[in-house]
Amino acid sequence: MTEPSIFFNEVNERQGVFHRRAFLMGGLITAGLVTLGGRLAELQIVENGRYTTLAANNQYNFRLVPPPRGRILDRNGVELASNRPNFRLLLLKDQVADVDAALDTVAQLIPITPERRRQLRREIENSQRFVPVALAEDLSWDEFARLNVRTPELAGLQADMSEARVYPFGGAFSHVIGYVSKVSDAAIKAAGPNPDPLLLNPGFRIGKQGVEKSLDLDLRGKAGGQKVEVDARGRMIREDPLGDIKPTPGKEVVLTLDADVQNRAMEAFGADSGAAVMMDCRSGDILCMYSGPSFDANRFVKGLSGQEYGALVGYDRKPLLNKALTATYPPGSTFKTMVAVAALEKGIDPSRTYTCSGSWHFGNRVWHCDKAHGTLNMHDAIKTSCDIYFYQTALALGPDAIAMTARKFGLGEIFDIGIPGQKAGLVPDTAYKRRNFPRDPAWHPGETPSFGIGQGYLNLNPLQLCVMVARLANGAKALQPRLIHSIGGVLQPAGSAAPDLPVAREHIDFVRAAMASVANDVGGTAYAASQLGLGPVMMAGKTGTAQARNFKAGGSRKTEGLAWEYKEHAWFIAFAPVDDPRYALSVLVEHGGFGAQAAAPKAREIMRVALLKDPEIRARIEKPMPMPELPPTPEGVRPEGVAPPEPTDDPPSGQPAGLPAAAAAAPSGRGR
Repeated sequence: MTEPSIFFNEVNERQGVFHRRAFLMGGLITAGLVTLGGRLAELQIVENGRYTTLAANNQYNFRLVPPPRGRILDRNGVELASNRPNFRLLLLKDQVADVDAALDTVAQLIPITPERRRQLRREIENSQRFVPVALAEDLSWDEFARLNVRTPELAGLQADMSEARVYPFGGAFSHVIGYVSKVSDAAIKAAGPNPDPLLLNPGFRIGKQGVEKSLDLDLRGKAGGQKVEVDARGRMIREDPLGDIKPTPGKEVVLTLDADVQNRAMEAFGADSGAAVMMDCRSGDILCMYSGPSFDANRFVKGLSGQEYGALVGYDRKPLLNKALTATYPPGSTFKTMVAVAALEKGIDPSRTYTCSGSWHFGNRVWHCDKAHGTLNMHDAIKTSCDIYFYQTALALGPDAIAMTARKFGLGEIFDIGIPGQKAGLVPDTAYKRRNFPRDPAWHPGETPSFGIGQGYLNLNPLQLCVMVARLANGAKALQPRLIHSIGGVLQPAGSAAPDLPVAREHIDFVRAAMASVANDVGGTAYAASQLGLGPVMMAGKTGTAQARNFKAGGSRKTEGLAWEYKEHAWFIAFAPVDDPRYALSVLVEHGGFGAQAAAPKAREIMRVALLKDPEIRARIEKPMPMPELPPTPEGVRPEGVAPPEPTDDPPSGQPAGLPAAAAAAPSGRGR
């Protein structure tokens, strides 16, 4: 039997392999333990703060708190737009399994019409999952208390208080200030993939017109947060006021408008359609910018029904249109002031006369005037508003000279006043005709007479007419209108920081004197309607009646019995006082007829308010009455109560001469 043979080299080789494997496995285990220990150290020591925060976030949550929207004030601090409490009921979509059952429950506590229920269903379906939906707003205190008591047992429903926008003056400022309304889906999409969380907040409103739109980001403010403790399902357990982040209110905006003047404009217009714009002739500040008829901006905050909105859109007087900025009209005879300035600048003698017989033949047609004025110079032609004088003056000038002068006074210009919607209108010239009428590019002489009386291609808005008369009244500066006085306490540039008006002062003074005659001479077209009744303070102005339809050859120009839309537009421009202009004004009455009858009385009432609010003007009006003269008294007799002209030593009756009154009255003491 053979015995096994052992080879030590094989044993050593096997032991070496084992040792290598043991060391390798041990190294791997050690590396794993070190890595695990390092990671544990990183999680528990290095990233302790981060995970502590995450754990707290599972316990605490922040609810977005919308900031109060910034107030809008007038020049005297009167609130034009502010905020009020708004009690509402929210539906938390992610916590409600059965929407219909939730609406049924709510309907037992507050009334919900079938139409409102269908609207809520659409809003809930279209809203994002984690965005609450407002089921009811503007709840009464009783309704809010009733819901607030029941909310713990109403799953997914929450009663809370927010703020709603309120416009104290309703429609007086609607076109200037605008309004706020719900955020549309288009606005959210336009904000990009990461919109401002405020846009998703229920009941949040953004500006849609006027100042509310143009300064929306300034008025919006910065959102805050309310810290609350929540359970595993995200339901609030308790509040933690110490952890709240206060919202930053929106900036306060101060306008140059005057609430009293604006409200008087609304009263003066009543149901008439048109606009009124007033400026300070020294600073360029806009005191009034009214468009009527207007609408109640408060209705848009809550949301108009389709029927209400349709009624506003369908009304022929267009209450949603800002007629002070967006609508343009032929200015009529108010434009004769520009033709007169252009004529004086071109060296035409203002004493040149033309004869008006009521009609004038030129070309192949007859041009009319409202009456036969006789032979007139330029001053009288402005005072009586003679068309035939300005037909011929315009022909002597040509369209380019008139257009150049008109643009110096702001006509055809868009002004940076801080709100959108302006239209430049049109001040035509020969270049305009070439650009827009390629088949007939020449400006024909027969087109000039209409241009000379503010008709034809010419179209302007009331703001431009107010700037024009403000520059005439100022006489030195090409004033720019200013509507925004300050934003968050930061003053905006003044309109008086403008270049000099490139027109000779004596030419402006001539036109101003003629405008004073329009309103204050017996023969002036606005004499009857322009008397302010403020003593020495008088107004200068110019009437205008702008054709709104074509007259057939030989047809009547009378407006009696015509439908509203066929009547002429009535204009009146003015400044006051005549001797020291402070305020300029333009008034348009859409389809109002003659300017002297429809527009001038409204201008008078608006101007009176501005003048009576001015302390310096009031001081001129309220002069003290002179002292009454006393009746003559006989010589040597002094009237009762009147001091003697100089001291006298004559003692009173019964008193010895030379003895002081006190000594005479005191006992002598003798006889004691």
